[in-house]
Amino acid sequence: MDQKLKKIKDSKKNFFIKTFGCQMNEYDSKRIVDILKKFGFQEKKDLESLDCFILNTCHIREKATEKVYHEIGRLKKKYKHQKKPIVLVTGCVAQAENDEMLKRENYIDAVIGPQSYQNIPKVLDQINKNKKSLNFTEFDVIDKFDKLNKLVNLNSKISSFITIQEGCDKFCSFCVVPYTRGSEYSRSIDEIIYEASSLIKNGSREITLLGQNVNAYKYISNNRKFKLSDLIKELDKLKDLKRIRYTTSHPNDMTEDLIECYKYSKKLMPFIHLPVQSGSNKILKKMNRKYTVEKYLSIVKELRNILPKMEFSSDFIVGFPGETDKDFNDTLNLIKDVKFINSYSFVYNKRPGTPAARLASIDPKLQKTRLSILQNLIEKIQIEKNHKSIGTSKEVLVENRMKDQSKYFGRTCELTPVIFDANDHDIGQIINVEIKDFNRNSLFGKKISIKKEDAA
Repeated sequence: MDQKLKKIKDSKKNFFIKTFGCQMNEYDSKRIVDILKKFGFQEKKDLESLDCFILNTCHIREKATEKVYHEIGRLKKKYKHQKKPIVLVTGCVAQAENDEMLKRENYIDAVIGPQSYQNIPKVLDQINKNKKSLNFTEFDVIDKFDKLNKLVNLNSKISSFITIQEGCDKFCSFCVVPYTRGSEYSRSIDEIIYEASSLIKNGSREITLLGQNVNAYKYISNNRKFKLSDLIKELDKLKDLKRIRYTTSHPNDMTEDLIECYKYSKKLMPFIHLPVQSGSNKILKKMNRKYTVEKYLSIVKELRNILPKMEFSSDFIVGFPGETDKDFNDTLNLIKDVKFINSYSFVYNKRPGTPAARLASIDPKLQKTRLSILQNLIEKIQIEKNHKSIGTSKEVLVENRMKDQSKYFGRTCELTPVIFDANDHDIGQIINVEIKDFNRNSLFGKKISIKKEDAA
């Protein structure tokens, strides 16, 4: 170990990390925690007497950059009469804004992109030594994973994430991901299986594979190309792993070999988050999505022919430039056809530097009206599906006992949250729960039996 970094390890400093955005950011934050703990830092759950404050940011949502400055403003106010902590901004906002953030807010000590957070101990050492702001926003995903592979993932939750793929080569006209996460990169199967095995040893029973385009996963070794379907086959062999999921998928990467996985894998869940964004071919072309509504529906049909109970969730951008009443109604008709059990829906807002930012926006009031109509439709479908669950038995993976309650929490195969009566021995097990009640987002029930585990 570098002597400078050893001094950090011996210093017993603490840190606080706040995460914005997607599941990949959650995964990244957990790995940042693992890195800092290795170097002797202690994680704090509050802002009192901090040595280091980290904001792990997301650039997808509206006003993402302003949220960063708002959080730093709160921190400045709290530490107005105290020694300030070292302030690190990591993630996609750091990548997109980099030097501009350092110029605008001198309270920030370093900006660190999503491909560079493995260097945080080195950054802290340099800040302590030089007392100057730093920019670590190089696209070096290989170095990132090389270093992380040497670090055990300490997560011990029943349901865990593993990033298997980063970056995007799709260049949708509205999206900043190719500019903040770089081009597509896939980790080796051996690295992923090793990390999965460590998580399972820690107690994980469900693993969700993460990627900006997770089903674009491709790794070449000894002149053989490994795809997501090959990775799923290997994960299927892990004895104590009960469930496999993956997100987020792109419709163009739903290949036949991946669809075929649903025929033979007992652990692959009958649920896919498959963003469609719009139900209008005209708008999809403007978005540069490179598929049609008809292609999307053919994927849904093919998967439901294999598994009639297959469920879908999606993303929708409402009020994209040029969206007419007809385009919007086409989206509503698609929702009615597929009957998505969940969705993430937002009004379109410009992202500087993207091709769509040059297009003329539509009326914000109309955007909000359409968003409300779409969300009400999705909610109606959710409530109808949850209502049909009353009196049925659902297989639920028990994740934990709810804080300050006697109830337990878990999810169905379709990822629907369930709150129910059980006991501590059920945690990590798949049990049958009789559904007694529901609301829009959750089901409520009571344990009726433990499901016998299939031999792996």
